[in-house]
Amino acid sequence: MGDSLGWRAKFAVLAPSTNTSVQPEFDAMRPRGVTNHHSRLVIPDSRVTDDASFLRMMANIRRALLPALEAVLTCDPDYVVLGMSSETFWDGLEGSSNLRKKLERTAKVGVAMGSDACRAALRAYGKGVRRLGVITPYMPAGDRQVVRFFSECGYEIVHLLGFKCRSPVQIAHVSRERLRKAIERVNRGRVDAVVQVGTNLAMAELAAAEEKRLGKPVLAINTATYWYALRDYGIKDRIPGWGELLARH
Repeated sequence: MGDSLGWRAKFAVLAPSTNTSVQPEFDAMRPRGVTNHHSRLVIPDSRVTDDASFLRMMANIRRALLPALEAVLTCDPDYVVLGMSSETFWDGLEGSSNLRKKLERTAKVGVAMGSDACRAALRAYGKGVRRLGVITPYMPAGDRQVVRFFSECGYEIVHLLGFKCRSPVQIAHVSRERLRKAIERVNRGRVDAVVQVGTNLAMAELAAAEEKRLGKPVLAINTATYWYALRDYGIKDRIPGWGELLARH
């Protein structure tokens, strides 16, 4: 007999201890019979003012990643979902692939990462999607890694807006209205899709509404990552209310 609540799947979810958006957004998308089990990468809410302090924050995340994974593996999960995105874009396609392989060697189950999820989601929307408007919470050092990854995947970044958030916790303080205005700014000109990265930006609900309003893909990374995890594990439920990905793909 399997887990009484997670009888379809137990997902181990990794997110920084400073992140307050992944857990509520993932849980809101969760289909019946799937349970999410959160493990925190314990990091300080360090002040981030420039590239150097952003890179120190990234070093904190890297040191905390494997201990958080090893902790949650004790609940014997069926699949691992990364509720953090910056590290998954680092060093382009090769860096992303190496990170996934490293995590899979430890977890011995499948791993969903934001980078792979965005790539798969954009493919699901069709070959006509090539020119992107991108929203991030990062400093320029992080933005450059995002541009590199999408460029290596064959996409053109037409516009990018980085909020340059002043600490990990402050990312979740970016309001719905600021996010809506950011969508408008990066959607100028001929843009095929808007993509938001940075899992502590709470944009899943807004992205679904803006996608409907604009008539083009608006991709929130938490939606893309959870969609990818479900589909990669073999769960095909169509879940309304979170945009075209979960409802139709």
